[in-house]
Amino acid sequence: MSTPTNPASTAAPRELEGKVALVTGGTRGLGRAIADAMAEAGATVIVSSRKAEACAEVAAEITAATGVKAYPLALHVGDWDAIEPAIDSVVADHGRIDVVVNNAGIAPFAPSSYEVSEALFSKTVDVNLKGPFRVIAVAGEHMRRQGSGSIINVSSIGAERPSPAEATYAATKNGLNALTRAFAQEFAPTVRVNCVMPGGFATDMAANWDDELIGKVVDRLPAGRLGDPREFAGMVVHLASDRAGYTTGALIPVDGGRTAVY
Repeated sequence: MSTPTNPASTAAPRELEGKVALVTGGTRGLGRAIADAMAEAGATVIVSSRKAEACAEVAAEITAATGVKAYPLALHVGDWDAIEPAIDSVVADHGRIDVVVNNAGIAPFAPSSYEVSEALFSKTVDVNLKGPFRVIAVAGEHMRRQGSGSIINVSSIGAERPSPAEATYAATKNGLNALTRAFAQEFAPTVRVNCVMPGGFATDMAANWDDELIGKVVDRLPAGRLGDPREFAGMVVHLASDRAGYTTGALIPVDGGRTAVY
């Protein structure tokens, strides 16, 4: 498997200077890459996940590496009632909220749909769809009042190309795609809402994949390799920036060309 020797810079220097960005699921994988890239672009980053200790550790690492202050925020997006107080606290502490990246999610696979329990189905909906809905609604209201903002949802190419094993996951991500377009209309014209759909990336999860699985992921893939997480983060930072001011309601695959192949 080939990898890019010189991954593209995630953003122009400090193009998010002065912005406050909340990244859910920001302690690992694509979320961590996004949090890093936001800070490198100058944003004050709020690193959020379920585990307070992990949030604090990653926030400290980002601050040390970039010189831009990052802050932890423990939040389980599957807990509807916890979302509004958490986002309110960001606004209270920092005076505003300019960017929200809805990245937190779970991806359970099942041998068959028959074997999916009601508990697992409900948990997947809570974390991948119901929670992000509430995050968009609450953050979007704050952004509307302040007169600007950008919300970026992280979906999946599975929303458009689902496999049987990921049916529940794919259904929730397709729902997130629909929410993107609906909220882009509701919060227009002051708040932009977009969605990025990742394909296969070389995250910590992929580190456990064997050669056979990687082969299946990259088979017939135009890019011929897994993506570098920084390549995904670059698109998210662009959508957060003023350079993407005319982009809203968009569903953008960042997948090495996977959705172009039939």
